[in-house]
Amino acid sequence: MLSRVADTLYWMSRYLERAESISRFVEVNWHLYLEQSQNHLQEWGALISVTGDNEAFRKRYENYSRENVINFLFFDTDYPHSVVSCLRAARENARTVREIISADMWEQINSFYHFVEDTGKYPAAVHENPYEFCQSIQLRGMLINGLTNDTMLHGEGWHFVRLGRYLERADKTSRILDVKYFTLLPGANYVGTNYDDVQWAALLRATGGLEAYRQQCGRIFPSEVARFLMFDRLFARSVIRCLLVARESLHAISGSLTGEYRNKAEQRMGALCSELSFTDIHAVFEHGLHEFTDQLQVKMNRVHDAVSETFFGYKNTEK
Repeated sequence: MLSRVADTLYWMSRYLERAESISRFVEVNWHLYLEQSQNHLQEWGALISVTGDNEAFRKRYENYSRENVINFLFFDTDYPHSVVSCLRAARENARTVREIISADMWEQINSFYHFVEDTGKYPAAVHENPYEFCQSIQLRGMLINGLTNDTMLHGEGWHFVRLGRYLERADKTSRILDVKYFTLLPGANYVGTNYDDVQWAALLRATGGLEAYRQQCGRIFPSEVARFLMFDRLFARSVIRCLLVARESLHAISGSLTGEYRNKAEQRMGALCSELSFTDIHAVFEHGLHEFTDQLQVKMNRVHDAVSETFFGYKNTEK
């Protein structure tokens, strides 16, 4: 497969996953806003912290109001990580590889982009209640994911799509966990209260894992929620699960065996998966959850850099 095609498939997948993840963050924040809002601007501002783009937000908007944050994350065409910008990039990438993806995939990606673009022309209903819009984004994302698995040949192209999706998903799971611990609670006196429990439950909803957590773990405890999202191998959006799936595709592309490596990408991915496999949540909390997730994001970025250098011939540049 040409590196240009592989690069395009990889980024198409990352952008689609990113758009869906943003909608999950907004939906959960909406539920918190309705249930137990203590400081509206702080809660909506926490979503900007998830992206790490506070500086870009402050250049465009005066405060972290609900309307400003929703516009920025969903409809701001000048912000490259908004939902509409992600879908525009995903659509453009999909357009250039239409001979690789299925016609059904192309039609749904194209429809997805126009749905969000058209909604952004009259966003008042989304400002008032973003729940249905978030649900529509997630369902469309899952539909495209299902079509990808069912209609693409499971060869190199499919593995590059899968690699991009799960690296992006791992990154977003770690980011929302990090932001919860440091940003969402109004103060240290809220730790262990009902308000704290509601927010940990909201964190699980953001990753679609509340029911799965209840079935496996029962009551909500902060350390157990963090363990579930970081290290549970049965949960599809946990960091370790996402990285293990991405590693499978990486080895399938290279043709090397698990436990071996032929390039820097496999080496870094293998080292990261091994590190997480031999780390428990008690060690994470002793080290500091924020410090651990911050270092984890740096290591995942280094994996992405190695993937780009190994297969696409460039360093970290988005398409």
